[in-house]
Amino acid sequence: MLKMSQPDQVPVGKLSPELLQSLVLSLSGAKRPEVVVGPEIGEDAAVIDLSEIRGYLVVASDPVVGASAGAGKLLVTVNVNDVACKGADPAYFMVTLLSPQSRGLSFVDDVMKEIDQACRNYNISIVGGHTEITDRYDHPVISGTMIGVASSSYSAGSIRPKDVVLMTRHAALEGMSILGNDRPDLLAECLAPEEIAEVASWSEDLCIYPESLLLRDLAKYMHDPTEGGVLGGITEVGRSCGLGFDLYSSTVPVHHLTGKAAECLDFDPGHMISSGVLLAVLDPEKGEEALQRFRKEGIEAEIIGEFTEGRGNVPFSAKEELWRVLDIDLSGQEGTKE
Repeated sequence: MLKMSQPDQVPVGKLSPELLQSLVLSLSGAKRPEVVVGPEIGEDAAVIDLSEIRGYLVVASDPVVGASAGAGKLLVTVNVNDVACKGADPAYFMVTLLSPQSRGLSFVDDVMKEIDQACRNYNISIVGGHTEITDRYDHPVISGTMIGVASSSYSAGSIRPKDVVLMTRHAALEGMSILGNDRPDLLAECLAPEEIAEVASWSEDLCIYPESLLLRDLAKYMHDPTEGGVLGGITEVGRSCGLGFDLYSSTVPVHHLTGKAAECLDFDPGHMISSGVLLAVLDPEKGEEALQRFRKEGIEAEIIGEFTEGRGNVPFSAKEELWRVLDIDLSGQEGTKE
């Protein structure tokens, strides 16, 4: 069993070959036969045999910057979500992990074990990346690049006026789970302990890959609303397709616990980071069939609005509420985020 060094004994820089093999390279996710050269000492790049693959390679990259608890699993999830929105099956993953010296080797060990297990769950092979101990940052820098394989491609250019948007689950799903895990002290001002535990458990249900599979033959476009939340996600799609958006209701679907926290902490759930929610653009005549598929699987889903020529009733805005909420000082003053 590897004995972890104390933080002040961990040298800055790349890990030694022994530590790299033990903490990183031995945790390579699922084994895929087409990975000819994977992450090994002395290898500068991965080699993947694509001779049997027909279709498209779909590539996405995302960091995790707002969470610490469960960061490794979340890193895989948000990157799976991005390729899933393009109709792809996630296959290969690369990880960059810059860990502060103050965190020690145990942080690297914990994060890589989470990443390894999450990748195994989705048959993803970890094919490379970079791991380093640094004294330049107080907080970890964790970023991933996911490569998936798809048989078709989605484009925002296919969206037309009257196309509807189906939304799964509820707004601020990821943001609330981050608060539940990293800042339960804030939520304690608003929610009971059992309610905070429920919110924290939402971190186990942030992957939209299963939902995307249900819509591959129906959707014209799919989107994962991360920073900026559901309304920010609609803003991004609207800008891409050059259309406005009419929301059918005055608000997007919000869980009652999120509503309580939003009122207490004064934030807009529609603009809080919302991985775990899927936004899918559909021809209007396909909306009911899509809803029936989700009902059959017991997944919350709702048609929330439609694209329109002109400005619509949703002002385009990409503001993100999580950072301001995380920065709240319980003394009643808001801190200043550097």
